[in-house]
Amino acid sequence: MKVLNSFTFLKDINPIWYYNLYPENAETFSTYYYNPKYVKISESGSKLFERDERYSNETAKLLDIGYQLWNKGELLYTEKVKFPDLMFEDKPSLKDNYIFVRKYFKSHRVYYFFLKNILRFSNPFKELKALRSTKGIIKTDLINPHCEYAEYEKFNSKLVESSPLVSIIIPTLNRYKYLKDVIEDLENQDYKNIEIIIIDQTDDPDKKFYENFSIGLKVIFQKGKGQWLSRNEAVRNCKGDYLLFFDDDSRVDKDWVFQHLKSLDYFNADISAGVSLSTTGDSVPENYSFFRWADQFDSGNALVKRKVFLKTGMFDRQFDKQRMGDGEFGMRAFLAGFRSISNPLAKRIHLKIGTGGLRELGSWDAFRPKNFFAPRPIPSVLYYYRKYFPGSYVVNALILGMYPSLIPYKWKSKRYLYPLSAIAAIFIFPILLIQLGISWSRSSKMLKEGDKIEWL
Repeated sequence: MKVLNSFTFLKDINPIWYYNLYPENAETFSTYYYNPKYVKISESGSKLFERDERYSNETAKLLDIGYQLWNKGELLYTEKVKFPDLMFEDKPSLKDNYIFVRKYFKSHRVYYFFLKNILRFSNPFKELKALRSTKGIIKTDLINPHCEYAEYEKFNSKLVESSPLVSIIIPTLNRYKYLKDVIEDLENQDYKNIEIIIIDQTDDPDKKFYENFSIGLKVIFQKGKGQWLSRNEAVRNCKGDYLLFFDDDSRVDKDWVFQHLKSLDYFNADISAGVSLSTTGDSVPENYSFFRWADQFDSGNALVKRKVFLKTGMFDRQFDKQRMGDGEFGMRAFLAGFRSISNPLAKRIHLKIGTGGLRELGSWDAFRPKNFFAPRPIPSVLYYYRKYFPGSYVVNALILGMYPSLIPYKWKSKRYLYPLSAIAAIFIFPILLIQLGISWSRSSKMLKEGDKIEWL
């Protein structure tokens, strides 16, 4: 897989990111880079960035501007040119890299970058000089101001007016109590041309439960267990050209379907990645509040055009009863050149119920196993990392993911506990190595077997 020739630190401190790679066959996906020759900036977008003259050359300055615009929701539309044509002749200097990381990342990642460079036998005096000379740089706000699409509210969507059939796909397992609220939310949707496909994997299903609703339901009782097994079955059985994926422990507003469709039309996108507001775990990211390029795919809240599945295939069954199957599908869609928009108006409240669903099929956190001698991370996580990213990126992702995973999930948003987890990692390092070894071995077996992607 080809990697972007950008600020070198990204592979160290933000390694598993779609935009570290670029599509092999797409010609319009320079969403990370900014170059005046190819990029069109809106009038409002021109007010969102500041040109930083502290950088040593034009390349670093332009890359910095591009990063600001990307994060602030300015969609970087480009002319149809092949991606290698967008490369710059100059490269950011060592000090430029430290300026960038100081501006956009937290201090512990700055020092991680410094230590990584020392371990790579970089000149320690030059590294220390660059680190010290950038000490006074204050972290830049990448949220405010951000791009405001004021005309979106008045936009009359031709797509919505044409009233296409939207197939809403809901896997469920032992969650009838919460599924009732989910279906009632769908009954109350403003947009009415929908079909609801429920894949029920409950061992002893309550078939009479589904007789209590006024809206039409297509229920498939599935004996096998697996979140991607269920979604693939639903994709095969739906009739719509727009597939909306939903979870059985979520709540949505009555304009949820409408906002998904409208955003696809407004941004000429292929995927509307709705935001998920969790009631437990990490705090809600601030960038969930505005439209921007999506850098993740959430199978609990996403509208996808059928043509995406026709080109990329369905979900990889290697991820059944594990983690990151939606992330891997998002990566395939990205590499195929499909446009995905993070949609703040198509939001859901994710209850993250402690029983049923994935909670019964396996761990529901990528780096937090159920017991101390289970693989860490979950083998499917390493399968995904190793499938798409170079080895050095994988190593960095493991280091950055392993030590925070020692903090219990319910406290993962408490950043002040991270130093304690790093200290704990030192004392249990042999156990972490055993856990990692188990995960590595299992992911190697998965890679040898190859993907289990089904096709329409």
